Amino acid sequence: MAQRYVIHLPVVANDLPAAQRLARVVGRWLLVLPQTDPGETTVSAEDDQNVRHRVFCDLLMPGGRRCLLRADHDGPCARTLRR
Repeated sequence: MAQRYVIHLPVVANDLPAAQRLARVVGRWLLVLPQTDPGETTVSAEDDQNVRHRVFCDLLMPGGRRCLLRADHDGPCARTLRR
C-alpha cells in the first residue's frame, strides 16, 4: 500500500457544533476532488487536538461509498443530505 499524507487545515469556529457544521460543509465541497476523504473529517479544540470529534457517520455503504450524514445521525445512512 502506498504511503498517504494528511493535510491539516486549521479553521476557526466559536464552538463544537459550529465547527462540526462548517467541517461538514467544507468536506462536502471537497468531494469534487478525488484525493479527498471527507468521511475521515474530525474537529478538535485548538488547545486539545488529541481529542477529536467525528463529523460524518462514515459507515461503509453498498458500492464502497461512505455515508455523508452527520455522525450519530438518526435513520438510515445516505450519500446526500436530507431536507
